[in-house]
Amino acid sequence: MATRMRANGQLTVPQRVREALALAPGDRVEFQLSGSGAVLLRKAPARQLDPRTHSERVHARTEAQVRRRAQELLALLRGLD
Repeated sequence: MATRMRANGQLTVPQRVREALALAPGDRVEFQLSGSGAVLLRKAPARQLDPRTHSERVHARTEAQVRRRAQELLALLRGLD
């Protein structure tokens, strides 16, 4: 699987990888570089968050879920299933 890096350094994680790692918007990931130049990507372990950071993370995840539900509803209304 290949993806492009944007000018600001952001990458899109392919859907199959997101599903395999059970990643959701707001989740943290870790990159580990091996001596051979290979990179390992894994979901970062949960950590204790201060209340402000936690609420921002929940908000981002909720916003993404609402946006996805809205897109599904529009597709149903348009008959695009």
